[in-house]
Amino acid sequence: MLYDIRLHLSYDYDAAAGGSRHQVRVLPQTIAGVQRVVAASLSFVPTPSERTDFADFFGNNVTAIAFRDVHDGLDIRMSARVSVSRPEPDLDVSPDLQRLREELGAVRSLAPDAPHHFLTASDHAGIDAAITAYAKGSADGSTVGTATDLCNRIHRDFTYDGEATTVHTRASDAFRLKRGVCQDFSHIMIAGLRGLGIPAGYVSGFLRTIPPKGKPRLEGADAMHAWVKVWCGRDAGWQEFDPTNGMRASNDHITVGYGRDYSDVAPIVGVLKTTGGQVGDQAVDVIPVALEKV
Repeated sequence: MLYDIRLHLSYDYDAAAGGSRHQVRVLPQTIAGVQRVVAASLSFVPTPSERTDFADFFGNNVTAIAFRDVHDGLDIRMSARVSVSRPEPDLDVSPDLQRLREELGAVRSLAPDAPHHFLTASDHAGIDAAITAYAKGSADGSTVGTATDLCNRIHRDFTYDGEATTVHTRASDAFRLKRGVCQDFSHIMIAGLRGLGIPAGYVSGFLRTIPPKGKPRLEGADAMHAWVKVWCGRDAGWQEFDPTNGMRASNDHITVGYGRDYSDVAPIVGVLKTTGGQVGDQAVDVIPVALEKV
């Protein structure tokens, strides 16, 4: 699949900011065998006093910006053309959980994609006894089988509710509520798998949404999405699951970044020299190029 992606983030401040610094993670990345960025651009209004583009530890594209002049808001626009071609899932060659622990012990790497980084508690996805107990209901058979069952159970047992949580909600809180959004369901799945000894990480990106039959797609109707990557052993490697939709990641999933949880790949983080609050808005369009009119 070939997509044109447009993202618009806007922030209006209650009072003018005398200065600010931010790190922005919204640019898709090229991933061998999965997706290729054909072209991409990222712009800001006002124009930053400083701008630096780099890759962080996990290989995510980061743009660091700073403003020295007074400004009363920030407008961010990203556009990209991305080709996605995920391989079809192979036969399940993943080990059971006992064998997985043995294979983990044989991994001596601390490279960014090493499973050891994704095995212990993190800020949004702590090891929680209640979540671990819930995840044990899926722990029967292979690692892929465990992850698949847990993914499907979260999709079935939890209610999607955009008003129930915030970006600061931890997995344990969302689990007690039994409701939330893609970020929460991903954190719950990550926490549950880690509680079983299975390395799991957070994936930030975009998801193409398909309008109802006979209805036009709506401008800005898509949103940034989150799902889960799971280390399924030496031979199966990393596999990706979407608990919000109860499915494997597909060619409709476009990856921006990987991390231990949301805090590693938040679209924007930073500090402002100001008073009062701010109002933010987000709009995303994920457009299959093949469907565009010439």
